[in-house]
Amino acid sequence: MAIRRAPLLAGAVAAGAGLATTELLAGVLKVRASPVVALGETVIAMTPGTIAHKIIEVVGHGDKPLAITSVVVVILALGAVVGGLWVTRRLLALGAIVVFVVLGMVAVSSRPNTGPLTPLLCIAGGIVTMAVLDWLNREGRQADADQSRRLFLRNVGIVTAGSAVAVGFGRWVGHSRTVVERARARLKLPTQKLATPAGADLEVTGVAPWRTPPKDFYRIDTALTVPLIEPDEWRLRIHGMVDREMTLTYQDLLDRGLSDAWITIACVSNEVGGDLIGNTVWGGVPIKTLLDEAGVRGDADALLSTSKDGWTCGTPLEALTDGRDALLAVAMDGEPLPIEHGFPVRQVVPGLYGYVSATKWVTDWEITRFQDFSAYWTERGWAPLGPIKTQSRIDVPGGKARAGAVKVAGVAWAQHRGVEAVEVRVDKGEWRQATLARVPNIDTWVQWVWDWDAEPGDHRLEVRATDSTGEPQTAQRADVLPDGATGYDGAFVTVT
Repeated sequence: MAIRRAPLLAGAVAAGAGLATTELLAGVLKVRASPVVALGETVIAMTPGTIAHKIIEVVGHGDKPLAITSVVVVILALGAVVGGLWVTRRLLALGAIVVFVVLGMVAVSSRPNTGPLTPLLCIAGGIVTMAVLDWLNREGRQADADQSRRLFLRNVGIVTAGSAVAVGFGRWVGHSRTVVERARARLKLPTQKLATPAGADLEVTGVAPWRTPPKDFYRIDTALTVPLIEPDEWRLRIHGMVDREMTLTYQDLLDRGLSDAWITIACVSNEVGGDLIGNTVWGGVPIKTLLDEAGVRGDADALLSTSKDGWTCGTPLEALTDGRDALLAVAMDGEPLPIEHGFPVRQVVPGLYGYVSATKWVTDWEITRFQDFSAYWTERGWAPLGPIKTQSRIDVPGGKARAGAVKVAGVAWAQHRGVEAVEVRVDKGEWRQATLARVPNIDTWVQWVWDWDAEPGDHRLEVRATDSTGEPQTAQRADVLPDGATGYDGAFVTVT
């Protein structure tokens, strides 16, 4: 191996050993977020809203692995640079490691709920990096002098394998998720799995099912590692502009009795025709009853909710107290919430995009005023209020169809207003009325179908919905930023 390359490889491998050490200690010490995860969360927190949306648009659910991978790659690259300096300018290399460790400590300390041990793990990782780097470079110099590359590569292999074992063992002993999964499995909630309402699902092949299975439900949040909270440890503090501060336990919620409601929730990042939307039955305690118990003061207009991982959102109090089925939910589709969807407790509010309503792993409520705070996404350029816009989507047909009778079908939504009508047109022609499925309330999406007598050729289909107020969705095309996308969904179909 060329002498110029051995120190670079030694630096990258040493940095990897340092990272592996932090993962091992994080597991042994039961730290919620290792430095790598905490740094990844910091990257996400510092990413501007427009860039964050573009990343989600391109990689979808891969945004979190991408953040972790980016952090690891950058650290390994910096390790290689330090490894190159170690041979000729050791004091500078040592200083660089110290600087990186300090910056890492500052970054992870800025993340909520990381705990006091996480910054110390950065120090341990830095010490291991120095020790391994020194050892490998000594062996690297010996290998070049003796023309023996195998000795150096053997040691690199030993460190790499040891790092992999350390990461694996750390993940194994840090079995907090297993503990929480077991606690979730032991729960016996006073809920039952409700049948899909008759007529709600048209069962047209290719159309998204009216009832979204939990495994297929979209997930958008900023948590690189989901908060792990056992029900017995969960608390919700209600404070701020209230007459009576309260702290609720999980059992307190169950003792109040649970209500079930079919509710469709959607992400503000959902593009026209997108799939960041899902519908299911949620079980929980009406938020209004809890706010009434606390006694909200007349001049308050917002609820600032905070997740266990520090994420915040502001919700209009009006939307929580106007009679809609706004829930502090503990169940999804008749079962305890999945961990990724907010277990043990989350918020579900019909008619509002998730960024201003759907706080998962919620642990804090502050009753306040919008003028007095800025929540996570509003700090990044999104609108403070997020009412869901009327939208519709074409699911079928695909790009090709046979001439004759063709079913054009999809879904439409206008939560807490309801969909009054859906229309389809072909090649900018006359709007044609589609048939709507029957839904149990105005808070869910609705399936629709239109029978098209398709003629051969290339055609452009478009769809629009009208809500129960008589307002049709706008044709004006707009991006998701700052408060949700608009425009007609369309599909090109070649008929043969």
